[in-house]
Amino acid sequence: MAAETKRPAKRRRLIIGGVILCLAAGFCWFENTHLTVTEYTCPAPAGFEGYRIVQLSDTHDAQFGRDNARLVTLAAAQEPDIIVLTGDMIDAYRTNIPRAIGLASALTDICDVYYVNGNHEAWLSEADAQALYDGLADAGVTLLLDEQTTLSRGGDSITLLGIRDESLQSDMPRRMAEETAEAPMRILLAHEPQYLDEYAHCGYDLVLTGHAHGGQWRLPIIGGVIAPDQGFDPVYYEGMHTEGDTHMVISRGLGNSTIPVRLFNDPEVVVVTLTAE
Repeated sequence: MAAETKRPAKRRRLIIGGVILCLAAGFCWFENTHLTVTEYTCPAPAGFEGYRIVQLSDTHDAQFGRDNARLVTLAAAQEPDIIVLTGDMIDAYRTNIPRAIGLASALTDICDVYYVNGNHEAWLSEADAQALYDGLADAGVTLLLDEQTTLSRGGDSITLLGIRDESLQSDMPRRMAEETAEAPMRILLAHEPQYLDEYAHCGYDLVLTGHAHGGQWRLPIIGGVIAPDQGFDPVYYEGMHTEGDTHMVISRGLGNSTIPVRLFNDPEVVVVTLTAE
């Protein structure tokens, strides 16, 4: 009789454990596929009032719907004037270059797209990196790899710059700042956020970054747990940070790499709306 009593109890524990496991798996799936939109504003010349910049970062070969249809649809719904890609479109450990190019091609159907690389692109072989960059250019993306371009609207202009990941610890940020010192506004695309002191010292007005994956796991009170190049308890992992006259936006990113699961850290599409100073 005792053995018969134990069997139903064991069966109940197995069922409860199975239900908990399924719920946990479903929660993790939702956390890593549920796209969110975060909006910021930043002052700009009067001609750019209402100008909308959509930022996508750290895709790491992730897919949101077939051919990234959900991501492309959400980006288009923000009615952007430009889209910027701030690095790590691919993952160096499981590289899918055609997927990255396919996403870029779909985005260029929405508006002009600008790109700077991240550390994962910097880790690619020379052949793979060239294949990616050539594919992005053929898709209509403007690559800003230690380069700059000018955006014009309403009689005003903004200088948009991109510093490749390999150059962030060189004198390139300072050199490009000196070359564009007379620009009414300078927006910098740079993959890594931990160099805010340098960006501010150079006088960039707005810096769009990623890399930190939102701290990967975001816990109550603690916040982001870990970020590349910052380790545990990172300072720069999401949101807008201001130092002097420099505003820096950190995207939580979209995909994962070494740590495959996000926790309380939904994939993020960033929208920055420029407002007249």
